[in-house]
Amino acid sequence: MTTTPFQRLRELSASGRLARAHPQIAPLLAEITDDGDREPAAVLAELARCGSLLRGLDPPDVLAHHPDTPLVTVAVTGHSTLAQLPDALTAELARHGLLAHLVVGTHGAYLRDLTDPDSELRTPRPDLTLCLLDADAVFDRLGTPWTTDDAETACARLGERVAAVAAAHTATGTGTLVLNTLPLLRRHTQQIIDQRRRALLGALWREFNARLLRLTADHPAVTVVDLDPLIADLGPASDARLALYTRSPFTEQLLSAYAREAAHILRARSGLTKKCLVLDLDDTLWGGVLEEVGADGLAVGDDLLGEPYRRMQRTARQLAAQGVLLAVSSKNDAEPAVRALRDHPDMTLRPDDFVRINANWEPKDANLRDIARHLGIAADALVLADDSPHERALIRRSLPGTPVVALGGEPALHTEALLRDAWFDTPHVTDDDRRRTARYRQAAARDELRQGAGTYEEYLHDLGIVVHVAPPGPAETARVCQLSLRTNRFNLTGERLQAAELAEMAADPARRVLAVRVRDRFGDSGLVGALLTRDEDDGLCIDNMMLSCRALARGVEDGCLTAVLEHARSRGLPRVRARYRATPANAAASGFYPSMGFTEEPGAGRERWFRHDLGRLPDRPGHLTLEVRLGGTADERHTPLG
Repeated sequence: MTTTPFQRLRELSASGRLARAHPQIAPLLAEITDDGDREPAAVLAELARCGSLLRGLDPPDVLAHHPDTPLVTVAVTGHSTLAQLPDALTAELARHGLLAHLVVGTHGAYLRDLTDPDSELRTPRPDLTLCLLDADAVFDRLGTPWTTDDAETACARLGERVAAVAAAHTATGTGTLVLNTLPLLRRHTQQIIDQRRRALLGALWREFNARLLRLTADHPAVTVVDLDPLIADLGPASDARLALYTRSPFTEQLLSAYAREAAHILRARSGLTKKCLVLDLDDTLWGGVLEEVGADGLAVGDDLLGEPYRRMQRTARQLAAQGVLLAVSSKNDAEPAVRALRDHPDMTLRPDDFVRINANWEPKDANLRDIARHLGIAADALVLADDSPHERALIRRSLPGTPVVALGGEPALHTEALLRDAWFDTPHVTDDDRRRTARYRQAAARDELRQGAGTYEEYLHDLGIVVHVAPPGPAETARVCQLSLRTNRFNLTGERLQAAELAEMAADPARRVLAVRVRDRFGDSGLVGALLTRDEDDGLCIDNMMLSCRALARGVEDGCLTAVLEHARSRGLPRVRARYRATPANAAASGFYPSMGFTEEPGAGRERWFRHDLGRLPDRPGHLTLEVRLGGTADERHTPLG
């Protein structure tokens, strides 16, 4: 008899093996989401049920067995009782491999919790703070009887309190503060029998919610979850019995959906945003099996059969316009598949919309590895959308870190399934994101040049690489933050940088944030790297260095570090120190500083320090042109050596 994920987790918990088996938890929870025909509400309910078991985990016990497990501290507060939220929140975080340490405040005390620096919620310096408000935060302040004018005044006062919370978080908080819009319930609106005044209540309530949503413009560390789309998907916001007898403002379904949104926010700010959507073709991007019905028989137009697939293609193209890379992995012959994409009159997506089209009969896990290798990213940066349970099971087994979107038998629900987990959410979409597909096409052109070049050195010279190192402009700061979130392989500390931290660094005269831009004969690769330095009493410290995978293996990192060392020596500094902190993803870069003439200081651990005494500096890569502005007002142009 097949056991469910909940039963297996319960068995592990009962036998005391749950902490030791922590790496198995995310794959088990993934099984719950792998039925494309299952109702979303049922999935959320089962995940929350599993969360009730996972809340029994002791984080130190898990870390004793698996020290690399990411531990996240989440503070929870609000106006009403939130006892049903922690189970769902724990499970949603566990789905993404995150070990939760929850700190739950007293209901109704959110203002104290979030403005007092010494409160029990702020003292642990949480990575994420959830302040869940509901309509009673307004209506509890009204007497009886009340008018729409009274409601408007109460909304204004609540808005002031929320703005104070956001300001306090921006000034002295840590991590991200999550607020939410307040659903207006019928039991509130129907108390006004004047239909015109009732409409006015609805208008002023929406204006209040709009002001909440706009808080994010002035407070980058604040995010607001709009509950309206969740309610539209899942049904009623409130259960009158729960609201009256337990002071729980929302249904279990809505709280579970909110927990999922909160996990998406933390995932995006933890550097776990995915980069490439890999799509199947047959019964995914088009209706029908190409080999059986031919291109003319495919359903992809605006008729009854083709509309779901047309919507899927339009959605994929919308994601691509914001920087999501698209690829294909399909059991088909390559030439007919490409021809169908190119020539079918009703296709929204064309071959040029994809950075890789793998149409062949090789196993799908091998194709995903090939796509990741071709793009220079890890396989766990891919997301596969596929209608075949067999193929999805293969990927879950062979590439457990690669998310899989289960497309069920009803194609009208495929787009909802694709978007449900927000795998590509990011705090901010930059201009660099919007040009990402074009830049990967440039990378393909470089590969063609590499194949025709004699030696690798000749290839590098033929590229004509120009590296520009200078402080970022105002329009580039968001990209620097994003780079810290999305760069793993060559992020020498693995640390993530938020907008407020970057602004603080830029304002400190002893610290420098340096952006690295690269261009070559094939075009501008954009802002691909950053260095964070600070002056010390005995020299210069490099706090971190990061470089996008698409700029690696061309000597860019060597040229940037050499420029920093040269600049330090020109200032008469005695030494440069650099920090490396090991992560599961950056092991290949552990030897970078020694390769550039640094020596390791004693006391090596997970965080290691290296020192360069600026005696003999490394040579600049001869194939690079360096444009450097580190300290003065004018650029220092350095031409290639040789």
